[in-house]
Amino acid sequence: IDSVIPDKLKSLLGFLFNLLEIYLVIIVATPGAAVAIVPLTVLYAVFQHFYVITSCQLRRQEADSRSPIYSHISETFQGSSVIRAYKDQERFILKSNFLVDENQRICFPGAVADRWLATNLEFLGNSIVLFAALFAAMARKHLSPGTAGFSISYALQITGVLNWMVRSWTEVENNIVSVERVREYLMTPKEELHDRSVQLWKMISIKTKSFHCTLQIGITGRTGAGKSTLAVGLLRLVEAAEGAILIDGQDIAQLGLHDLRTKISVIPQDPVLFSGSLRMNLDPLNQYTDADIWTALELTQLKNFVADLPEQLEYKCTDQGENLSTGQKQLVCLARALLQKAKILILDEATAAVDLETDLQIQSTLRTQFKDSTVLTIAHRINTIMDCDRILVLENGQIAEFDTLEHLIAQKGLFYRLMEESSL
Repeated sequence: IDSVIPDKLKSLLGFLFNLLEIYLVIIVATPGAAVAIVPLTVLYAVFQHFYVITSCQLRRQEADSRSPIYSHISETFQGSSVIRAYKDQERFILKSNFLVDENQRICFPGAVADRWLATNLEFLGNSIVLFAALFAAMARKHLSPGTAGFSISYALQITGVLNWMVRSWTEVENNIVSVERVREYLMTPKEELHDRSVQLWKMISIKTKSFHCTLQIGITGRTGAGKSTLAVGLLRLVEAAEGAILIDGQDIAQLGLHDLRTKISVIPQDPVLFSGSLRMNLDPLNQYTDADIWTALELTQLKNFVADLPEQLEYKCTDQGENLSTGQKQLVCLARALLQKAKILILDEATAAVDLETDLQIQSTLRTQFKDSTVLTIAHRINTIMDCDRILVLENGQIAEFDTLEHLIAQKGLFYRLMEESSL
C-alpha cells in the first residue's frame, strides 16, 4: 500500500499522459486521423477490460497454487531427517512434482492471456500507424514532409505505450486487493472481552516504602505460577481484573500506555528483531547518536562483532534476526534496553535459551549498568537469580515467599524445595 501502489499509479499516469501526447501530435498533424483513433481507443478499452479481469483471476489462482509449494518445501526441510529415516523420499518428491505441475497448469492460461493481449495491442498500434500514414498521404498537398514524418514517428511508439499502460493498470488492480483487505479489517466489528481479564495479585506495590528502587528482584516459581503474568500486568498488555499495581505510589492504570511503557524495558525469552538494519533494531525511533549506540554495544560485548561486519550498524538483519545467533540477538535486545535507560527492566526468562557464556555476560552487564534501576528477573533456572537482592516466589498466581536468599534458604520453604529440584 505504501510503496507498490503509489509507484504503479505513477507509472500508469506517466504512460497515460504519454499516450495523450501521441494522440495530440497525430490529430494536430492529421486531423482526419481522429476518425480512426476514437473507435480504436474504444476497442482498446474493451480489450483492456477483458484482459484485466482475466489476468487478476488467474494471478489469484496462481498465488493460491504457489502457497502449497512453499509449505511443502518448508515441511520437507524441517522433517528431512524423519523422511530419510523412514525412506519416504519418493512420496515427497512425487508430491512436490504434483504441486509444481498444478502451479504450471494455472500459469499456462496466464501466458496465453498475455500473448492474446500482445497480439491485439500490436493490431491496434499498427492500425493507428496505418491510419496516421494514410491521412498524411491524403493531406500531402498542404502537409510538409517533416510534419508527416513527425506524426508517423510518434505513432510508432503507441504499441509499447499501450502495452505498458495495460500492465501498469493490471498491477494496480492486483495490488488494490491489499487496500480492500485493510478496509475490510477496519469495518470488522470490535469484539468485546467479557470476563477475560488477567487475574493479577491485589495491591502489588513497587515503591521506595517497600524496597529501594535500585534493587534486583528475582522472580521464580513452577510453570504456570504466574511469572510472565506479572510482566503482562506491568506493561498493561491486559488490564487487571481487580486491585491495582502501583509504581512509586502511582496507579499504572491512570497512566497513558506510552508514558508507562517508555519507562519500562523488556528483554523477552525469545528475542525480537525486525527485518532491517542493525541500527534500526537498536534504535527504532532514531533517538540516539552513533556514539551512544557504540557505547551500548561495547557494554554488551558486541562492539567487536559489529565492527567486523561489512556494513557495521547498517548490517541488514533478516526477518526475526535469523542471520544472528540466539545469544547475539539476546545481547542486541540488552543493548537496546541500555540505550533506553528505563527505570524498570523486566527480563522474562531472557537467558533460558542462551549458552552459559552469554548468560554470564548478561548478568555482568545487569549488575554494572542497571545498578540505578529496578530489575525484575523472571527465571526458571534458579542459578540466574541467586545474586538478586530479593527473591519473589510465586505459586498458583499468589506470592508464596518474598525475602533475601539467605532467609529463604533458612526457612526451607518453597524456594528451598525448588533449589533442591534444581540440584543446587
